[in-house]
Amino acid sequence: MKKFLMLVLCLLLVISSATVLTASEKSFFLTLAHNLAEDHAVHIAMMAWADAVNEKSDGSITINIIPNGQLGSEADCVSQIQAGQLEMTKVSAGTLANFAPAWNCVSVPYVFRDKEHLYNVMNGEIGKDLYKLTEKDNFIGVAWLESGTRCFYTANNAIRKPADLKGLKIRTMDSQMAIDMMNAFGGSATVMGYSDIYTGMQQGVIDGAENNITALRDHADVTKFYCYDEHTMIPDVIVISSKVWNDMSDNQKKIMNETASAMIENYKTLWANFEEEVKAQVAGKVEYVTDVDKTAFQNAVKPVYETLKKSEPETFKFVERIQAAN
Repeated sequence: MKKFLMLVLCLLLVISSATVLTASEKSFFLTLAHNLAEDHAVHIAMMAWADAVNEKSDGSITINIIPNGQLGSEADCVSQIQAGQLEMTKVSAGTLANFAPAWNCVSVPYVFRDKEHLYNVMNGEIGKDLYKLTEKDNFIGVAWLESGTRCFYTANNAIRKPADLKGLKIRTMDSQMAIDMMNAFGGSATVMGYSDIYTGMQQGVIDGAENNITALRDHADVTKFYCYDEHTMIPDVIVISSKVWNDMSDNQKKIMNETASAMIENYKTLWANFEEEVKAQVAGKVEYVTDVDKTAFQNAVKPVYETLKKSEPETFKFVERIQAAN
């Protein structure tokens, strides 16, 4: 009997200890806002990720995803994270450069050789170092997603070489790197919101824009040519409040990281299918220009590299690391 009581006592101590360890993990209800539609591949991928996180964490981490820009622009959402009003958001790496200029390294034209190179860089040490750049701004990167290859698309003019852009007004993001790139190509950068592109092309305010092919879902009716110059591969980045991240247990951080890695890998197929679906949707509306002189475009942006080397040495160091990566 005495041995039995001792055994019961030991079991109770073990159970008690396990309970304390479990209780030491806080529960998190995280809101992740972004500006894409529910049928976008990025939203679908993040929804699956949220489910995986919830399952692997036994419900201690819940991610509630709010799409369609309901909580504002990318910059608005980042500001809300900094103010403690939001936990997570999905932004373009170009937006992050407004907080940490070194993020500009992934927006430099032709810095990535191909998609394999992009994945190797972002999944490796360089990606991890980039995630930490905004820690001083109270948020960090936790995952990334491919956002396709950005190319020029126009209302009337086929673009095969930089000279074809001369005199054309091309919509770019509100990014100095994008503006510098357009100037190097000889076009005229026109900064405007994505939602204004359709009307801008329809009314001749702009002659075209630059984006990945999924933009044709919205702009095929005013686009004649989509030109495969493939000047940039700017990833999307999921960021999280540093305070929230630091409050998580090591186990919870591990779950977030491991499920994010699985999401990134699975997303390759999801994104490729998304691009093909868009091509099918706009079939017959847009002419694809594939005989593009990429070497001429690459040569045209050499001054961008030289300027960056002088004006943003920290960014340029990342550029050199990316170029040297396998």
